Amino acid sequence: MPTSISEAARQRLRERLLARARTEGFDDIGITGPSGMAQAATRLAHFIELGRHGDMDWLRDRAEWRGDPAELWPEVRSIIMLATSFAPPVDPLDGLSRTDRGAVSVYAARRDYHDVVKGRLKQLGQSLLADARQVGAPAEIKVFVDTAPVMEKPLAARAGLGWQGKHTNLVSRRHGSWTFLGAIFTTLDLPQDAPSGDHCGSCRRCLDICPTAAFPAPYQLDATRCIAYLTVEHQGQIPDRFRTAIGNRIFGCDDCLAVCPWNRFATESRDARLEMREDLHLAPLAELLTLDDAAFRKRFAGTPVKRLGRARFLRNVLVAAGNANDPGLLQQVRSLLGDESPLVRGMAVWALGRFGDATLFRAEARARQATEPDAGVRAEWDAGPKG
Repeated sequence: MPTSISEAARQRLRERLLARARTEGFDDIGITGPSGMAQAATRLAHFIELGRHGDMDWLRDRAEWRGDPAELWPEVRSIIMLATSFAPPVDPLDGLSRTDRGAVSVYAARRDYHDVVKGRLKQLGQSLLADARQVGAPAEIKVFVDTAPVMEKPLAARAGLGWQGKHTNLVSRRHGSWTFLGAIFTTLDLPQDAPSGDHCGSCRRCLDICPTAAFPAPYQLDATRCIAYLTVEHQGQIPDRFRTAIGNRIFGCDDCLAVCPWNRFATESRDARLEMREDLHLAPLAELLTLDDAAFRKRFAGTPVKRLGRARFLRNVLVAAGNANDPGLLQQVRSLLGDESPLVRGMAVWALGRFGDATLFRAEARARQATEPDAGVRAEWDAGPKG
């Protein structure tokens, strides 16, 4: 049940909460309520109506919960939003010129933030409950980190942590575009923070840098054109029209985040568990193309990349290999033409066609095309070499 307490007790709980959030490793905290989400709900409905969510049916299936936190949990009175900086130690755009290596988005080139942030949220939530009991206000909490129908970015903006920039991600004056978000829902009625204003001004760097023109307008995203969506969420083959633009990005894309001017104030995470790993961020394509399922799982254990699965990951790596057009990768690409996954086989065909050897391509097509069981892979053979 919702919990009401005196004004003095509410302020004491808030002060202790803010202090403990810093101790737990959070870089920012703000409090809002479950109401006031109508504009965000309308934007989400428009996004889904236009089909810009692509394969992400989970956005559509629980849209009513996302648009109204009280639908998710009727007893909620306060929503505590927490931010953790994940600013990279290097400019991620620098890795895009290293075409022999695969660029993994900086959020994923480290331990899975879901595990780290959720553990912190639980600790902080339990401390809040203990403090509430001391003032005679037994309460309940629920914690969320990106895996429930909760619109973290609009809630964080309402809690004063920043604003949703023109790239639709949260921007903070303290941390730029580099923040992991988590939420604690509680039955306690806590003092709330004022929403943050928009400080993008006339800047449009995030819009202009996008390689696939995924922003139809400022503050609007078409996920079906977004490299982060195409390499992480999309289930099928990456559409041909986007493959060359992907370059060497094999998991996610940081371009629109990396150019934000507010990043100049960002600092790296204070948590050693979230340190960025160079062996994940820019691994040699020659190594990645040889991964079988066991090697893939071992290499990416405990990271967001593992959830992608080997087939979709190698699909992405093969796009990068085709864009690299490095003769040293030819044999690894050819070895994947007979892979058990049609996603891998199809993209291996495309990558092979990018090497510029039409004679080799036709020879492989004669040997494999007639017995290929997958229509999508046969279509890649039919399309012919692209070099």
